Amino acid sequence: MTHEKLAGQQSAPQAVYIHIPFCTNKCFYCDFNSYVLKDQPVMKYLEALEREMEYTVTQTPPGEIKTIFVGGGTPTVLKPDEMAYFLKTVRTYFPNWSDDIEFSMEANPGTTDLEKMAVMKEGGVNRVSFGVQAFQNELLTGIGRIHNTDDVYRSLENARKTGLTNLSIDLMFGLPNQTVEMLSDSITRALELELPHYSIYGLKVEENTLFHTMFQKNQLPLPSEDHELQMYLLLMERMKEAGYNQYEISNFAKPGKESRHNITYWRNEDYYGLGAGAHGYVHRQRHMNIRGVNPYNEATEKGLPRLETFTISKEEAMEDFLMVGLRMLEGVSSTRFEQQFNVKLEDIFAKPLHKMLHAGLLEAEGDMYRLSSQGVLYGNEVFAEFIGAITVK
Repeated sequence: MTHEKLAGQQSAPQAVYIHIPFCTNKCFYCDFNSYVLKDQPVMKYLEALEREMEYTVTQTPPGEIKTIFVGGGTPTVLKPDEMAYFLKTVRTYFPNWSDDIEFSMEANPGTTDLEKMAVMKEGGVNRVSFGVQAFQNELLTGIGRIHNTDDVYRSLENARKTGLTNLSIDLMFGLPNQTVEMLSDSITRALELELPHYSIYGLKVEENTLFHTMFQKNQLPLPSEDHELQMYLLLMERMKEAGYNQYEISNFAKPGKESRHNITYWRNEDYYGLGAGAHGYVHRQRHMNIRGVNPYNEATEKGLPRLETFTISKEEAMEDFLMVGLRMLEGVSSTRFEQQFNVKLEDIFAKPLHKMLHAGLLEAEGDMYRLSSQGVLYGNEVFAEFIGAITVK
């Protein structure tokens, strides 16, 4: 199959996502492809992952790798020897790292002792993102987390002792029984840590989770919509006051400390996706891997462990450009759009652009279109305007 080469696009992806699907337990809100660690064939999975890496780089040889992101699950449930083996395979199949590579790994507080952190750093990891979620132990118990706030401080201390300083934590708002005051306290305690990056997400009740079951039975004491909006406004205000730039709807960073890997997604650029249930995007082709651990392991014996692969049409790629690009507070560049698609953004999306600008939810400056301060609060409604809205083909 020949692939249409986009103007300005690299011949090989420069970003790699790798999925480690194991967790100590399943959080009540989680619909990610993850499995409780007990009795799982971890080493067999890591060997299968190595096979997928080998097939992948044979089919699409990597160029210079600028970002690697290991997500899950909880990658830090790997034992030190498993972690060392895994990181060695990454370096073997993706050897050409840029001098300033960002190599991120998700971690759970309480699963990162000094020995494991040292192995991670030795293997090339230079950025760690901890899933903290809240600083109230009763809230953590109520969402199925196994760590407590003491684990958070200990894990961050271990990271710093190992020489890892590019650290981030995730917080959540809109949790069951969470008040605006509780979120304010969590933000205060998070900011006291003086980290370079924070991600703060609103709870979404997803299907196939314990919370969804409870929600349907009217047993989930969620904050009201008004309180949830108050929480979001509060966190934006507090982060701004503390000198953090809100560069994406849910992400805040000190200058230069933005997640470069996630920006790859938001700019709709190519990336390798490896592991059970992982998604990848290469040369206008998206793929999704087989989800289950054993089915994934078995599939790699025969070739790439694909569940499905499909070509993204030019129209869909243009919609995606807007949908994900507008999540970033800098907005989308009409120049970059034209470089990618050889057509003008204003010609293709004239109607929704005019409607959202007129409604005050988008604003234009130079060649950029971005969410207004009001638009940030109604992002999903804005994004939806661009679905199926192409006026010129």
